[in-house]
Amino acid sequence: MNWMDIRRKHALPDAGTALPGRDEAMLITDRHAVLGVPLLPPYASHLEQALFGMGCFWGVERLFWQIPGVVTTAVGYAAGQTPNPTYKEVCSGQTGHNEVVLVVFDPSEVSYDSLLGAFWENHDPTQGMRQGNDIGTQYRSGIYCYGEAQEAAARTSLNAYQPALTSAGYSDITTEILPAPTFYFAEDYHQQYLHKNPAGYCGMGGTGVVCPLGTGVAAQAGY
Repeated sequence: MNWMDIRRKHALPDAGTALPGRDEAMLITDRHAVLGVPLLPPYASHLEQALFGMGCFWGVERLFWQIPGVVTTAVGYAAGQTPNPTYKEVCSGQTGHNEVVLVVFDPSEVSYDSLLGAFWENHDPTQGMRQGNDIGTQYRSGIYCYGEAQEAAARTSLNAYQPALTSAGYSDITTEILPAPTFYFAEDYHQQYLHKNPAGYCGMGGTGVVCPLGTGVAAQAGY
């Protein structure tokens, strides 16, 4: 990879330079291959949503579908410019999108704080536009928040985790925390990829640093 390729993979396009995309949404099979529930909304009114970017979305989705209280998961693209992008377009670096996982959960069974703990501890949030050997804007760390309570909880958890990372020799957290943007479902073959391909690539890996989440974080955030 030459210097120009590296610069392109680390730069987010603006609306004027991003690929144009399309009006048509991705067609997917509306059934979770592991959990046996629908992928597409609407979701039951008592359920909540979370949206995370932690690098390659294959392993991240598997992490979250295994958590008790998570009702369904899906992989897709968010936080970019191009409507209804394809995987190839996202990987080009010309859409601005991140590879993300949508997590639909029952808050009576699993808290948002618990999901944040899984987020922080299962990737390295200090690497900028990459995750391990996966380099590019689509691999950046991100928390995309559905409402003010989630955003407060996310920021409080970041402030709690940074000292622990610093003590372990890591640099500053680069995670972007934004209001949840439009989520575009990824192609059908990406959904529950590691269930369909058990020997498939999983680039997910944490720092080994425990995130000090607990009732204090929830209370401060009002979540």
